Amino acid sequence: MDAPSFDSVSPQLQRTVRVLSTLSYRGGELTAYLEEIAGAVSELIEIDWSAVTLCRGDHETVLASTIELGGSDRVYALHGTMADTVVRSGDLLAVEDTERCPECGQAPEGYHAYLGVPLRLPNGEVVGTICSFHRTPRTFSADERQIVRLFAERAAIAIDNYELYQQQKAFNARLEAEVHKRTAELRAVQDKLVENERLRAIGEFAATIVHEVRSPLSALGMLVEYLSGLELPEAAARRVGLAAGELARLQDLLSEILLYAKPQQLQREVMEVGRLVEDTLETVAAMTPLRDRPIQYAPPAQMARVTGDRDKLKQVLINLMVNAAEAIGPGDPIRLAVHEHTVQGQVCIEVQNGGNVIPSDLLSRITEPFRTTKAGGSGLGLAIVKRIVNAHEGTLTISSSTEAGTRVSVRLPAGEETGS
Repeated sequence: MDAPSFDSVSPQLQRTVRVLSTLSYRGGELTAYLEEIAGAVSELIEIDWSAVTLCRGDHETVLASTIELGGSDRVYALHGTMADTVVRSGDLLAVEDTERCPECGQAPEGYHAYLGVPLRLPNGEVVGTICSFHRTPRTFSADERQIVRLFAERAAIAIDNYELYQQQKAFNARLEAEVHKRTAELRAVQDKLVENERLRAIGEFAATIVHEVRSPLSALGMLVEYLSGLELPEAAARRVGLAAGELARLQDLLSEILLYAKPQQLQREVMEVGRLVEDTLETVAAMTPLRDRPIQYAPPAQMARVTGDRDKLKQVLINLMVNAAEAIGPGDPIRLAVHEHTVQGQVCIEVQNGGNVIPSDLLSRITEPFRTTKAGGSGLGLAIVKRIVNAHEGTLTISSSTEAGTRVSVRLPAGEETGS
């Protein structure tokens, strides 16, 4: 049997085909597309109001409507409505007069006739409806039912494509974020490898230079020591004393260069931070920079522990306290504190003084080698501190203000569990 020609189809269906052929979802605007569908349904079946709804859970959201709905919220309770009946049955529902068919569900006030068609996705899931309402009772022909079914298919496909597109966008965003994260991690590892290689090369070079310089310095030291034992005129003796001081300063500088440049190989052990601080205070008590600079320190209430290299962490505390002492005058205090942050799993050691404020442009670079605010300083003290703290997987932060002075905070991962 030959298929019926287009001319043999009813004028109403012919108009439907023409309208369907003009619909385009290429712009990706779901709401505008569904508004076209709702308008086409109302026009083709000559009904007062048509709406496209999305039904999920116990709520119905109006996605498109041919009449203006009050309020910006288009979400309504689904239970007990005619749309609920359509969604639960998964089949078309046509009601000539809703007042005579209360078992079909409640209709909006002022409307009597109802035609509802489910929006069925390709997987069979019903996600919404095309609902059409008329103010007076009326019947719906087979052609009218078929028309709404055709538009319901288009609406369901559009909603499905839109949701798939949104899911793809969300996946792409997560993927992009993960790529950025992994790229940053790889760059950090690469930078660390480059830095380690650079420091290794510097260490080897520094060790060679220090070895070559120390030999003549030792000879000069022997000469200065010999001259110091002679009866010399006052001016000559003063020059010899100055030379001895400069030689000692150069020896200290060479030691600091080696300490900074060589790889940080840690001899790890679990230690109480309070005990480490007390041992360090005994060591620095006789140091010249800390004379007449009282250290205010209250032992922590809990025995905070860290895992690390005792000698290197002691070096960190010595450098910080010497730096603090050299930035203040006699009688000015140095405040030392230990805090444990059990939530973050960290132990914080703070050294604070009330010296001059460090300029902000220098503060951001003060841990770089040879950056210093002290006349005659090597600029390696804080650089060494940072290297040791980084090797312990800790963080070093420095703040400076007129109100609080300069505060250096060393945060280290906590060791064993602490007890009171």
